[in-house]
Parts: sequence; C-alpha cells; structure tokens
Amino acid sequence: MAHREHHYQVNIEWTGNKGRGTESYKTYSRDYEISEGKKQSIAGSSDPAFLGDAARWNPEDLLVASASACHQLWYLHLCAEAGISVDSYTDKAEGVMTEGEKGCFTSITLKPDIAIRDGDDIQLAKELHHRAHELCFIANSLNFPVLCEPVIRYCSAS
Repeated sequence: MAHREHHYQVNIEWTGNKGRGTESYKTYSRDYEISEGKKQSIAGSSDPAFLGDAARWNPEDLLVASASACHQLWYLHLCAEAGISVDSYTDKAEGVMTEGEKGCFTSITLKPDIAIRDGDDIQLAKELHHRAHELCFIANSLNFPVLCEPVIRYCSAS
C-alpha cells in the first residue's frame, strides 16, 4: 500500500464564558463548538463529572465514537469485498477511563450487533472483524487495547 499523508483540521471554539471568564473553576461553562468548513457543528462540553453539560458530547465520548466508527467503516468495506451483505450494524461501544495523577483510557470495547444476508458465511463475517481491527487507523493510534465482541446473525433471525 502506498504511503500517503492525510491532514485533518478542526476548529474548537470555547463558548462558555459566562461574563467572568475563567475567574475561578466554577464560574465558567465547559461548552464549546467543533466545526470545520461545511460540516455540521458538534456541541461539546466536558464530562458531567468535571462540571460539563451531559447533553453535549465530551472528548471521551468522541474518542470512543471515533474508534467505533473507524472499525465499522473498515468492516463494511471488507464485507463488501468478501461478498458478505451487511443489512444492519449497530455498536454499543464502551470506553474505560481511569482518573489519577495522570488520567488515561485503559480500554475500549466495541460491541457490534450485525445482521447479514441469509446464507452468507457467518464464520467469515466474524473473522473480518480481526482484519478490520488490524486496518483501523484509530485503533492503531491508541496506546491501550481496543477489544471487539461482535454478535453476527442472519437478517431473518431477530
């Protein structure tokens, strides 16, 4: 595979100044907007445990979502190449972060629930998750395990 370099740029704008700036830890909102060109803005904040708005996406949510979405996109690509028709794909991914002197994520577990066309090779569909994991740009960039616990079934098996 050719080595190509891709660049990504996003704009983060803090929108949480309540009139007193960051005068003290509790006087400002953690709200911000993520934007870039023509893309829809994403409303962000910090985790509610850190005085953030629970109705907004926080950086930890976005990290888990990035790992899940990257794996999903590779998996769908590999299934299409292998002749496996995916009818539906949902993932209830979970990330674990530990606070301490230096807080960090310790794992992300992907939990895809996938329905494939009746008669397609279910064993191959399971094996393609390993290849998707090997190819996932996000998982390859993290310094902690990204696990995958897929459930694969036929469309008619509800």
